[in-house]
Amino acid sequence: MATGGTAERRAGARSAYLMSMAACPTHRVLDRLGDRWVSLILKELADGPRRHGELSRTVAGVTQKMLTQTLRGLERDGLVARSATGSVPPRVEYRLTPLGESLLPVMAAVTAWAERHIGDIDAARTTYDSSTSP
Repeated sequence: MATGGTAERRAGARSAYLMSMAACPTHRVLDRLGDRWVSLILKELADGPRRHGELSRTVAGVTQKMLTQTLRGLERDGLVARSATGSVPPRVEYRLTPLGESLLPVMAAVTAWAERHIGDIDAARTTYDSSTSP
């Protein structure tokens, strides 16, 4: 049975770990990139500016709410820029910023690695699952 001191030490260690993760640049960037819709939206914007409606049609499965939230997060991070015209109706476009464009080669490398190794990962999962099944 854990004593009060042990439980407090564990809680303190957990808190310190979580604080270090919050400050870790790699963790912070991967947290953003790991979002379900980010890579799909960045891939679409790699081909040039897009209107919200265009993104909504081309990013299969994304809701209006999630698309808007994801675009706002990317804009906040400086990866995407939003521009609006004063026309009626207003025309709003999203484009990659230079910072967002600098991320494209990294994403291409991850995509190439994933495509090259997904068979190995699937085989490892099958082996693992068959060895841990009752």
